[in-house]
Amino acid sequence: MAQQETARRVGVRSTSMQVNGASVISVRLVGALLALAVAAVHIADQGSLTSLASPHWIGWSYRLIEIGAVLTASAVLVSRPAWSGWAAGVLLGTGPFLGYVASRSVGVPGDHADIGNWGYWVGTVSLVVEAALIVLSVGMLLSLRERRAQG
Repeated sequence: MAQQETARRVGVRSTSMQVNGASVISVRLVGALLALAVAAVHIADQGSLTSLASPHWIGWSYRLIEIGAVLTASAVLVSRPAWSGWAAGVLLGTGPFLGYVASRSVGVPGDHADIGNWGYWVGTVSLVVEAALIVLSVGMLLSLRERRAQG
């Protein structure tokens, strides 16, 4: 009730304050935390913030993921239009997810030792976090598209 009154005072329609029963800020906060968790998993996989994974192209890819995760978390929290933050969330989740699957199935250049290494716990955590980010981001994009179609 208080949210609706506040929304009415500032001129925001009450439908924009809720996404299937959850407040928009709560959903955005979960999305931002998932994006930061993607960065944390990749930092943990490298050993620390200052070390670089081998081969170097993978280490630099991790750096891009970590920077992208911070930017995505910021975009999810404050971006206008809202779809841009959620689109970044889809990209952030999909890229590392596919990279991990490729490294464990067919291998990637310079890192053939990980083929078949599906039991690595950090990788499993990474897949779960990235999948959650993808599902949330796609769900929010579909919700925004439906809301736009309704007017």
